Amino acid sequence: MSPTLIGVLGILFMLVLFMTRMPVAYVMALVGFLGFSLMISLKGGLGLLSRSIYETFASYGLTTIPLFILMGQLAFNCGIGRRLYDTAYKFLGAIRGGLAMATVTACTAFGAVCGSSPATAATLATVGLPEMRRYGYADELSAGSVASGGGLGMIMPPSVVLIVYGILTEQSIGALFVAGILPAIVITVLFILCILVWCRFQPEQGAPGERFTWRQRLQSLTNMGDTLLVFLLVMGGLFYGLFTPTEAAAVGAFGVFAVAAVRRRITWEGIVKSLYETLRTSCMVMFLIAGAVIFGKFLAVTRIPFNLASWIGGLDLPPYLILSAIIAVYFVGGCVMDALALVMLTIPIFYPVIMDLGYDPVWFGVIIVLVTQMGVITPPVGINVYVVYGVSQSAVGGIPLERIFKGILPFLVAIIAGTALMVIFPQIILYLPNKMY
Repeated sequence: MSPTLIGVLGILFMLVLFMTRMPVAYVMALVGFLGFSLMISLKGGLGLLSRSIYETFASYGLTTIPLFILMGQLAFNCGIGRRLYDTAYKFLGAIRGGLAMATVTACTAFGAVCGSSPATAATLATVGLPEMRRYGYADELSAGSVASGGGLGMIMPPSVVLIVYGILTEQSIGALFVAGILPAIVITVLFILCILVWCRFQPEQGAPGERFTWRQRLQSLTNMGDTLLVFLLVMGGLFYGLFTPTEAAAVGAFGVFAVAAVRRRITWEGIVKSLYETLRTSCMVMFLIAGAVIFGKFLAVTRIPFNLASWIGGLDLPPYLILSAIIAVYFVGGCVMDALALVMLTIPIFYPVIMDLGYDPVWFGVIIVLVTQMGVITPPVGINVYVVYGVSQSAVGGIPLERIFKGILPFLVAIIAGTALMVIFPQIILYLPNKMY
Protein backbone atom coordinates (compact mmCIF):
# COMPACT_ATOMS: atom_id res chain seq x y z
CA MET A 1 0.00 0.00 0.00
CA SER A 2 1.47 3.36 -1.05
CA PRO A 3 2.09 6.13 1.53
CA THR A 4 -0.34 8.42 -0.33
CA LEU A 5 -3.14 5.85 -0.15
CA ILE A 6 -2.47 5.32 3.57
CA GLY A 7 -2.71 9.08 4.10
CA VAL A 8 -6.02 9.34 2.22
CA LEU A 9 -7.46 6.39 4.16
CA GLY A 10 -6.28 7.99 7.40
CA ILE A 11 -8.10 11.23 6.60
CA LEU A 12 -11.29 9.31 5.72
CA PHE A 13 -11.02 7.25 8.93
CA MET A 14 -10.65 10.46 10.93
CA LEU A 15 -13.79 11.92 9.34
CA VAL A 16 -15.72 8.75 10.22
CA LEU A 17 -14.56 8.94 13.85
CA PHE A 18 -15.63 12.61 14.02
CA MET A 19 -19.19 11.50 13.25
CA THR A 20 -19.18 9.27 16.35
CA ARG A 21 -18.75 12.43 18.53
CA MET A 22 -15.47 11.05 19.89
CA PRO A 23 -13.36 13.95 21.29
CA VAL A 24 -11.49 15.63 18.44
CA ALA A 25 -8.10 15.65 20.15
CA TYR A 26 -8.28 11.90 20.73
CA VAL A 27 -9.37 11.26 17.14
CA MET A 28 -6.45 13.19 15.65
CA ALA A 29 -3.97 11.62 18.04
CA LEU A 30 -5.34 8.10 17.46
CA VAL A 31 -5.35 8.35 13.66
CA GLY A 32 -1.92 9.99 13.64
CA PHE A 33 -0.51 7.33 15.97
CA LEU A 34 -2.00 4.40 14.03
CA GLY A 35 -0.93 5.79 10.65
CA PHE A 36 2.57 6.65 11.82
CA SER A 37 2.97 3.22 13.44
CA LEU A 38 1.78 1.51 10.25
CA MET A 39 4.25 3.41 8.09
CA ILE A 40 7.25 3.51 10.43
CA SER A 41 6.93 1.13 13.40
CA LEU A 42 4.98 0.67 16.61
CA LYS A 43 7.99 1.89 18.59
CA GLY A 44 8.19 5.00 16.41
CA GLY A 45 4.45 5.63 16.85
CA LEU A 46 4.68 5.34 20.64
CA GLY A 47 7.67 7.68 20.61
CA LEU A 48 5.76 10.22 18.51
CA LEU A 49 2.74 10.00 20.82
CA SER A 50 4.68 10.52 24.04
CA ARG A 51 7.06 13.15 22.62
CA SER A 52 4.33 15.28 21.02
CA ILE A 53 2.16 15.33 24.14
CA TYR A 54 5.14 16.10 26.39
CA GLU A 55 6.55 18.83 24.13
CA THR A 56 3.12 20.49 23.82
CA PHE A 57 2.53 20.63 27.57
CA ALA A 58 6.17 21.56 28.27
CA SER A 59 6.35 24.31 25.62
CA TYR A 60 7.29 27.68 27.09
CA GLY A 61 5.66 29.51 24.17
CA LEU A 62 2.32 27.82 24.79
CA THR A 63 2.23 28.94 28.43
CA THR A 64 0.51 32.04 27.06
CA ILE A 65 -2.60 29.87 26.66
CA PRO A 66 -3.26 28.94 30.34
CA LEU A 67 -2.12 32.37 31.53
CA PHE A 68 -4.43 34.30 29.23
CA ILE A 69 -7.25 31.87 29.95
CA LEU A 70 -6.66 32.48 33.68
CA MET A 71 -6.79 36.20 32.97
CA GLY A 72 -10.12 35.75 31.18
CA GLN A 73 -11.53 33.51 33.94
CA LEU A 74 -10.57 35.96 36.68
CA ALA A 75 -12.08 38.80 34.64
CA PHE A 76 -15.26 36.77 34.23
CA ASN A 77 -15.61 35.70 37.86
CA CYS A 78 -14.91 39.14 39.30
CA GLY A 79 -17.44 40.75 36.96
CA ILE A 80 -15.06 42.65 34.67
CA GLY A 81 -16.38 40.82 31.63
CA ARG A 82 -19.97 41.60 32.50
CA ARG A 83 -19.19 45.28 33.09
CA LEU A 84 -17.37 45.49 29.76
CA TYR A 85 -20.30 43.91 27.96
CA ASP A 86 -22.71 46.22 29.80
CA THR A 87 -20.72 49.16 28.43
CA ALA A 88 -20.60 47.63 24.96
CA TYR A 89 -24.33 47.00 25.14
CA LYS A 90 -25.04 50.64 25.95
CA PHE A 91 -22.98 51.81 22.95
CA LEU A 92 -23.75 49.07 20.42
CA GLY A 93 -26.75 47.20 21.81
CA ALA A 94 -29.23 49.21 19.75
CA ILE A 95 -27.52 47.94 16.58
CA ARG A 96 -28.40 44.47 15.36
CA GLY A 97 -25.47 42.21 16.26
CA GLY A 98 -23.71 44.98 18.20
CA LEU A 99 -22.27 42.71 20.89
CA ALA A 100 -20.93 40.31 18.27
CA MET A 101 -19.17 43.29 16.65
CA ALA A 102 -17.71 44.22 20.03
CA THR A 103 -16.54 40.62 20.49
CA VAL A 104 -14.77 40.55 17.11
CA THR A 105 -13.07 43.86 17.90
CA ALA A 106 -12.03 42.50 21.31
CA CYS A 107 -10.54 39.44 19.58
CA THR A 108 -8.38 41.72 17.44
CA ALA A 109 -7.20 43.69 20.47
CA PHE A 110 -6.61 40.53 22.49
CA GLY A 111 -4.67 38.97 19.61
CA ALA A 112 -2.29 41.91 19.85
CA VAL A 113 -1.18 40.77 23.30
CA CYS A 114 -1.59 37.05 22.84
CA GLY A 115 -0.45 35.82 19.42
CA SER A 116 -2.29 32.52 19.86
CA SER A 117 -5.50 31.75 17.99
CA PRO A 118 -6.77 29.04 20.42
CA ALA A 119 -5.98 31.21 23.46
CA THR A 120 -7.86 34.17 21.94
CA ALA A 121 -10.87 31.99 21.12
CA ALA A 122 -10.88 30.31 24.54
CA THR A 123 -10.59 33.56 26.50
CA LEU A 124 -13.24 35.48 24.55
CA ALA A 125 -15.55 32.44 24.57
CA THR A 126 -15.33 32.32 28.37
CA VAL A 127 -16.41 35.94 28.68
CA GLY A 128 -18.44 36.50 25.52
CA LEU A 129 -20.71 33.49 25.17
CA PRO A 130 -22.58 33.94 28.50
CA GLU A 131 -23.03 37.67 27.88
CA MET A 132 -24.35 37.30 24.33
CA ARG A 133 -26.75 34.59 25.46
CA ARG A 134 -27.86 36.88 28.31
CA TYR A 135 -28.81 39.50 25.74
CA GLY A 136 -30.71 37.02 23.58
CA TYR A 137 -28.18 36.38 20.78
CA ALA A 138 -28.51 33.18 18.74
CA ASP A 139 -25.83 30.51 19.28
CA GLU A 140 -24.76 30.60 15.62
CA LEU A 141 -23.80 34.27 15.72
CA SER A 142 -22.27 34.26 19.21
CA ALA A 143 -20.17 31.10 18.73
CA GLY A 144 -19.30 31.92 15.11
CA SER A 145 -18.06 35.41 15.99
CA VAL A 146 -15.85 34.10 18.81
CA ALA A 147 -14.38 31.18 16.82
CA SER A 148 -13.76 33.32 13.72
CA GLY A 149 -12.56 36.34 15.67
CA GLY A 150 -10.13 34.11 17.57
CA GLY A 151 -8.37 33.46 14.26
CA LEU A 152 -7.33 37.12 14.23
CA GLY A 153 -4.82 36.15 16.92
CA MET A 154 -2.84 34.46 14.12
CA ILE A 155 -2.36 37.62 12.07
CA MET A 156 -2.08 40.35 14.73
CA PRO A 157 1.49 40.69 16.02
CA PRO A 158 2.99 38.93 17.89
CA SER A 159 1.96 36.05 15.58
CA VAL A 160 3.59 32.68 16.23
CA VAL A 161 3.09 31.62 12.60
CA LEU A 162 4.78 34.79 11.30
CA ILE A 163 7.70 34.20 13.67
CA VAL A 164 8.18 30.68 12.30
CA TYR A 165 7.85 31.93 8.71
CA GLY A 166 10.44 34.65 9.35
CA ILE A 167 12.90 32.15 10.81
CA LEU A 168 12.45 29.67 7.95
CA THR A 169 12.81 32.30 5.21
CA GLU A 170 15.29 34.61 7.00
CA GLN A 171 12.93 37.57 6.64
CA SER A 172 12.66 40.42 9.15
CA ILE A 173 10.21 39.35 11.85
CA GLY A 174 9.67 43.03 12.68
CA ALA A 175 8.63 43.74 9.08
CA LEU A 176 6.31 40.73 9.12
CA PHE A 177 4.71 41.92 12.35
CA VAL A 178 4.13 45.42 10.97
CA ALA A 179 2.78 43.94 7.74
CA GLY A 180 0.13 42.01 9.68
CA ILE A 181 -1.48 45.09 11.29
CA LEU A 182 -3.49 46.52 8.36
CA PRO A 183 -4.71 43.08 7.16
CA ALA A 184 -5.97 42.32 10.68
CA ILE A 185 -7.87 45.62 10.73
CA VAL A 186 -9.30 44.96 7.25
CA ILE A 187 -10.51 41.47 8.25
CA THR A 188 -12.03 42.91 11.45
CA VAL A 189 -13.96 45.52 9.43
CA LEU A 190 -15.14 42.80 7.02
CA PHE A 191 -16.32 40.71 9.99
CA ILE A 192 -18.30 43.69 11.32
CA LEU A 193 -19.89 44.26 7.89
CA CYS A 194 -20.64 40.54 7.74
CA ILE A 195 -22.49 40.75 11.09
CA LEU A 196 -24.43 43.80 9.90
CA VAL A 197 -25.59 42.06 6.72
CA TRP A 198 -26.34 38.76 8.51
CA CYS A 199 -28.45 40.42 11.21
CA ARG A 200 -30.26 42.52 8.64
CA PHE A 201 -31.54 39.42 6.85
CA GLN A 202 -31.89 37.29 10.01
CA PRO A 203 -32.67 39.73 12.85
CA GLU A 204 -33.21 36.90 15.32
CA GLN A 205 -29.45 36.18 15.29
CA GLY A 206 -28.67 39.41 17.13
CA ALA A 207 -31.83 41.31 17.92
CA PRO A 208 -31.42 45.04 18.65
CA GLY A 209 -31.81 46.07 22.27
CA GLU A 210 -32.86 49.25 23.98
CA ARG A 211 -31.31 52.60 23.09
CA PHE A 212 -29.45 54.56 25.79
CA THR A 213 -28.74 58.26 26.14
CA TRP A 214 -25.21 59.60 25.69
CA ARG A 215 -25.12 60.43 29.39
CA GLN A 216 -25.80 56.78 30.26
CA ARG A 217 -23.17 55.65 27.76
CA LEU A 218 -20.50 57.96 29.15
CA GLN A 219 -21.33 56.95 32.72
CA SER A 220 -20.83 53.30 31.75
CA LEU A 221 -17.24 54.09 30.76
CA THR A 222 -16.35 54.43 34.45
CA ASN A 223 -16.73 50.64 34.65
CA MET A 224 -13.78 50.27 32.29
CA GLY A 225 -11.16 52.14 34.29
CA ASP A 226 -9.55 49.13 35.96
CA THR A 227 -9.74 47.07 32.77
CA LEU A 228 -8.14 49.88 30.77
CA LEU A 229 -5.35 50.07 33.35
CA VAL A 230 -4.55 46.36 32.97
CA PHE A 231 -4.78 46.58 29.18
CA LEU A 232 -2.40 49.55 29.02
CA LEU A 233 0.00 47.76 31.35
CA VAL A 234 0.08 44.66 29.16
CA MET A 235 0.18 46.53 25.83
CA GLY A 236 2.61 49.18 27.03
CA GLY A 237 4.99 46.58 28.41
CA LEU A 238 4.96 44.69 25.14
CA PHE A 239 5.32 47.82 23.01
CA TYR A 240 8.32 49.12 24.94
CA GLY A 241 9.91 45.68 25.21
CA LEU A 242 9.57 45.39 28.98
CA PHE A 243 8.36 41.80 28.74
CA THR A 244 7.61 39.01 26.27
CA PRO A 245 4.08 37.86 25.28
CA THR A 246 4.31 35.05 27.85
CA GLU A 247 5.36 37.48 30.57
CA ALA A 248 2.59 39.82 29.40
CA ALA A 249 0.07 37.04 29.98
CA ALA A 250 1.36 36.58 33.53
CA VAL A 251 1.30 40.33 34.17
CA GLY A 252 -2.25 40.53 32.79
CA ALA A 253 -3.49 37.67 34.98
CA PHE A 254 -1.87 39.17 38.07
CA GLY A 255 -3.17 42.63 37.17
CA VAL A 256 -6.77 41.41 36.91
CA PHE A 257 -6.42 39.52 40.20
CA ALA A 258 -4.92 42.58 41.93
CA VAL A 259 -7.70 44.87 40.68
CA ALA A 260 -10.36 42.37 41.75
CA ALA A 261 -8.77 41.92 45.19
CA VAL A 262 -8.35 45.65 45.85
CA ARG A 263 -11.94 46.37 44.81
CA ARG A 264 -13.16 43.25 46.68
CA ARG A 265 -15.01 41.98 43.63
CA ILE A 266 -13.92 38.36 43.81
CA THR A 267 -14.56 35.70 46.42
CA TRP A 268 -12.56 32.65 47.41
CA GLU A 269 -15.09 30.52 45.54
CA GLY A 270 -14.51 32.69 42.47
CA ILE A 271 -10.75 32.14 42.68
CA VAL A 272 -11.16 28.37 43.00
CA LYS A 273 -13.61 28.32 40.11
CA SER A 274 -11.23 30.40 37.97
CA LEU A 275 -8.36 27.99 38.62
CA TYR A 276 -10.53 24.94 37.94
CA GLU A 277 -11.91 26.30 34.66
CA THR A 278 -8.44 27.45 33.60
CA LEU A 279 -7.04 23.96 34.19
CA ARG A 280 -9.92 22.28 32.38
CA THR A 281 -9.91 24.61 29.38
CA SER A 282 -6.11 24.72 29.10
CA CYS A 283 -5.85 20.91 29.10
CA MET A 284 -8.52 20.74 26.42
CA VAL A 285 -6.69 23.26 24.20
CA MET A 286 -3.30 21.63 24.81
CA PHE A 287 -4.61 18.19 23.91
CA LEU A 288 -6.15 19.63 20.74
CA ILE A 289 -2.77 21.11 19.76
CA ALA A 290 -0.95 17.87 20.60
CA GLY A 291 -3.47 15.85 18.56
CA ALA A 292 -3.06 18.20 15.59
CA VAL A 293 0.75 17.90 15.80
CA ILE A 294 0.59 14.07 15.89
CA PHE A 295 -1.77 13.97 12.92
CA GLY A 296 0.43 16.49 11.07
CA LYS A 297 3.50 14.27 11.56
CA PHE A 298 1.56 11.33 10.12
CA LEU A 299 0.62 13.37 7.06
CA ALA A 300 4.24 14.45 6.71
CA VAL A 301 5.50 10.86 6.41
CA THR A 302 2.78 10.08 3.84
CA ARG A 303 4.35 12.90 1.78
CA ILE A 304 0.91 14.04 0.60
CA PRO A 305 1.59 17.78 1.25
CA PHE A 306 5.13 17.47 -0.20
CA ASN A 307 4.00 15.71 -3.38
CA LEU A 308 1.16 18.16 -3.89
CA ALA A 309 3.45 21.15 -3.38
CA SER A 310 6.12 19.75 -5.73
CA TRP A 311 3.53 19.09 -8.42
CA ILE A 312 2.16 22.62 -8.24
CA GLY A 313 5.62 24.18 -8.20
CA GLY A 314 6.51 22.32 -11.40
CA LEU A 315 3.47 23.45 -13.40
CA ASP A 316 4.16 25.47 -16.56
CA LEU A 317 1.49 28.11 -15.91
CA PRO A 318 1.28 31.92 -15.55
CA PRO A 319 2.47 33.21 -12.14
CA TYR A 320 -1.00 34.16 -10.90
CA LEU A 321 -2.34 30.65 -11.60
CA ILE A 322 0.59 29.04 -9.77
CA LEU A 323 0.02 31.44 -6.85
CA SER A 324 -3.68 30.51 -6.84
CA ALA A 325 -2.77 26.82 -6.75
CA ILE A 326 -0.35 27.39 -3.83
CA ILE A 327 -3.04 29.31 -1.92
CA ALA A 328 -5.45 26.43 -2.60
CA VAL A 329 -2.92 23.98 -1.11
CA TYR A 330 -2.66 26.07 2.06
CA PHE A 331 -6.43 26.33 2.31
CA VAL A 332 -6.95 22.57 1.94
CA GLY A 333 -3.92 21.76 4.10
CA GLY A 334 -5.08 24.15 6.82
CA CYS A 335 -8.34 22.18 7.03
CA VAL A 336 -6.54 18.96 8.02
CA MET A 337 -3.26 20.11 9.60
CA ASP A 338 -2.02 22.40 12.34
CA ALA A 339 -0.99 25.77 10.84
CA LEU A 340 2.56 25.62 12.21
CA ALA A 341 3.08 22.06 10.97
CA LEU A 342 1.79 23.03 7.53
CA VAL A 343 4.04 26.11 7.28
CA MET A 344 7.13 24.23 8.44
CA LEU A 345 6.42 21.43 5.97
CA THR A 346 5.69 23.47 2.86
CA ILE A 347 7.72 26.70 3.09
CA PRO A 348 11.01 25.02 2.05
CA ILE A 349 9.19 23.90 -1.12
CA PHE A 350 7.04 26.90 -1.99
CA TYR A 351 9.33 29.76 -0.93
CA PRO A 352 11.85 29.31 -3.80
CA VAL A 353 8.94 29.07 -6.24
CA ILE A 354 7.45 32.33 -4.96
CA MET A 355 10.81 34.09 -5.15
CA ASP A 356 11.34 32.88 -8.74
CA LEU A 357 7.91 34.24 -9.66
CA GLY A 358 8.91 37.67 -8.30
CA TYR A 359 6.43 37.98 -5.41
CA ASP A 360 7.38 39.87 -2.23
CA PRO A 361 8.32 37.41 0.57
CA VAL A 362 6.80 39.59 3.34
CA TRP A 363 3.53 39.83 1.40
CA PHE A 364 3.52 36.07 0.84
CA GLY A 365 4.06 35.39 4.54
CA VAL A 366 1.00 37.42 5.51
CA ILE A 367 -1.08 35.79 2.75
CA ILE A 368 -0.12 32.35 4.12
CA VAL A 369 -1.31 33.33 7.60
CA LEU A 370 -4.58 34.70 6.19
CA VAL A 371 -5.24 31.46 4.33
CA THR A 372 -4.27 29.18 7.22
CA GLN A 373 -6.50 31.37 9.42
CA MET A 374 -9.38 29.82 7.48
CA GLY A 375 -8.16 26.39 8.57
CA VAL A 376 -8.74 27.11 12.27
CA ILE A 377 -12.50 27.38 11.63
CA THR A 378 -13.03 24.84 8.84
CA PRO A 379 -13.61 21.10 9.28
CA PRO A 380 -12.27 18.54 9.90
CA VAL A 381 -9.60 20.07 12.19
CA GLY A 382 -11.03 23.59 12.81
CA ILE A 383 -9.30 23.87 16.17
CA ASN A 384 -11.01 27.15 17.16
CA VAL A 385 -14.43 25.62 16.60
CA TYR A 386 -13.63 22.76 18.97
CA VAL A 387 -12.10 25.15 21.51
CA VAL A 388 -15.31 27.22 21.54
CA TYR A 389 -17.36 24.01 21.67
CA GLY A 390 -15.40 22.83 24.73
CA VAL A 391 -15.60 26.18 26.52
CA SER A 392 -19.34 26.41 25.83
CA GLN A 393 -19.95 23.24 27.86
CA SER A 394 -19.18 25.09 31.08
CA ALA A 395 -19.96 28.65 29.97
CA VAL A 396 -23.48 28.21 28.57
CA GLY A 397 -24.31 24.53 28.99
CA GLY A 398 -23.00 23.55 25.56
CA ILE A 399 -23.53 24.63 21.94
CA PRO A 400 -23.86 21.86 19.30
CA LEU A 401 -20.97 21.63 16.84
CA GLU A 402 -23.36 21.92 13.89
CA ARG A 403 -24.47 25.37 15.07
CA ILE A 404 -20.91 26.58 15.52
CA PHE A 405 -19.87 25.40 12.04
CA LYS A 406 -23.01 27.03 10.63
CA GLY A 407 -22.06 30.23 12.46
CA ILE A 408 -18.58 30.45 10.96
CA LEU A 409 -19.72 30.24 7.32
CA PRO A 410 -20.45 33.99 6.84
CA PHE A 411 -17.11 34.84 8.46
CA LEU A 412 -15.32 32.35 6.22
CA VAL A 413 -16.73 34.19 3.20
CA ALA A 414 -15.42 37.45 4.71
CA ILE A 415 -11.89 36.01 5.14
CA ILE A 416 -11.89 34.72 1.56
CA ALA A 417 -13.00 38.15 0.31
CA GLY A 418 -10.32 39.87 2.42
CA THR A 419 -7.59 37.55 1.17
CA ALA A 420 -8.66 38.12 -2.45
CA LEU A 421 -8.59 41.87 -1.80
CA MET A 422 -5.00 41.69 -0.51
CA VAL A 423 -3.88 39.48 -3.39
CA ILE A 424 -5.27 42.04 -5.85
CA PHE A 425 -3.97 45.04 -3.86
CA PRO A 426 -0.71 43.90 -2.18
CA GLN A 427 0.01 47.43 -0.93
CA ILE A 428 -2.54 46.88 1.84
CA ILE A 429 0.03 44.51 3.34
CA LEU A 430 3.22 46.24 2.21
CA TYR A 431 2.38 49.89 2.95
CA LEU A 432 3.47 49.94 6.62
CA PRO A 433 6.62 47.78 6.24
CA ASN A 434 7.74 49.89 3.25
CA LYS A 435 7.27 53.06 5.33
CA MET A 436 9.02 51.73 8.44
CA TYR A 437 11.73 49.54 6.86
